[in-house]
Amino acid sequence: MAHQPTTATSSSSSDAAPILTVGFEERLSVPRTGLFGVQHLLALTGIWLFPSIIGATLELSAEETGWITQGCFFMTGLITVLQSSRLLRLPIVQGPTAAFMLAIVSSGLAFGLDTAFGSMVVAGLIFALLSLPSRRFGLFGHVARLASDPILFGTLFVIIGAQLAAIGLSGWFGTPGADGFGMPYFLISVATVLAVVCFTIFGRNTVLRRASIFFGIVAGTVVAALAGQWDLPSLGGASVVGTPELLGFGFDVEFSVVVLMLLAFLQAGTESAGMYQMIGGWGGQRISVERTNRGVFTEVVGTSVGALFGGIGTTSYPENAGIVRMSGIGSRFVTMTAGFAAIVLAFLPKVGLFVASLPMPVLAAASTILFGIIAMSGVQMMATVRWDELNMMVAAPAFIVALGTQFLPAEIVDDLPEEVASIVTSPMMVGVILLLVLHLVINYGIRPLLESGSRA
Repeated sequence: MAHQPTTATSSSSSDAAPILTVGFEERLSVPRTGLFGVQHLLALTGIWLFPSIIGATLELSAEETGWITQGCFFMTGLITVLQSSRLLRLPIVQGPTAAFMLAIVSSGLAFGLDTAFGSMVVAGLIFALLSLPSRRFGLFGHVARLASDPILFGTLFVIIGAQLAAIGLSGWFGTPGADGFGMPYFLISVATVLAVVCFTIFGRNTVLRRASIFFGIVAGTVVAALAGQWDLPSLGGASVVGTPELLGFGFDVEFSVVVLMLLAFLQAGTESAGMYQMIGGWGGQRISVERTNRGVFTEVVGTSVGALFGGIGTTSYPENAGIVRMSGIGSRFVTMTAGFAAIVLAFLPKVGLFVASLPMPVLAAASTILFGIIAMSGVQMMATVRWDELNMMVAAPAFIVALGTQFLPAEIVDDLPEEVASIVTSPMMVGVILLLVLHLVINYGIRPLLESGSRA
């Protein structure tokens, strides 16, 4: 048998019998459809957290953070509706991904949000050409298996989780000199973490467990209000209904940021491609290359449109796939309902402003849990890897070098061109590049040569 340079084996989705109690094309009653749709929306943790993290890191106003929240709802809803309807025809729910959040933060700090979102649009159009829904021209579906290998994604998720640790934990104490700094904010953060943990452990097979981070934010906010550290924001100045802000941050393009966004699209697209195969297998369907390209193409074009409104790039959310698997409800009309609900929220500016006003220690604590989950999901993926010397030489250098970029001497970084510095100081981006190059060279180049030599 010819050697396959992969790190784990799995059965084809076409070989699996359907395991869903409600199939992709089946419909539920209107009340049940609405209930399960809202459950999917509550599980989209990135929508409730990432805009505020970007806002706090870049010191945006509540209004500007609200624009990003509205943009996320719009982007999420648009792509989810398209994926669930006539295009991909799977119960897929899209949501903001940490890869794009980090890319926006790093490029926003270096060049501004006009460049971050403008470059995301351009990168999305380029990536769309690579995923044209055609066997002849769509390249992405053919490389998805290589790019989604567990050694790549497992290591990358650990890198992302470690990079995000600095963003989450530092907010537990608030801002020096501000009201609540120190022990008051810390106790609120601890209460939020305990709430998330309790909802996760004791929520059983209910929405409380599936949306534990959302309900943890609710509980933490109530604690902050009772402690006198948070008040309901004044939303009187915001209109009841309003469109998401088109080009609210302007539009500019920088080549290095386009590269950053292309790498983020690669991470998001390969994660989505794997999700299509997994969910398709639950319904007894084989997801073809053309169908994979169609799904990724829809996701990428939708992200490009959403970026014009300040939305954070999306991927197919594993939390929502978990809801489909555990509930057995695979109806694409349920996820389509979640998408329409997100679109409605995108046109309610008061919702965006309210989310932007949530207390810092609550968001920081909830983010810390989410970032830890991202890192541990990477560890879980890597458990399937066969850790011989060659695979070790793929993951180990990429992991330690990527994290080490956070500690490069300032004198070295300052001498680099700004577009180069924005890449080499981002652990996620350095990790993606190193993992892809090392995996391709070692597992697809050196390993077959060594094995053919040993058989000679």
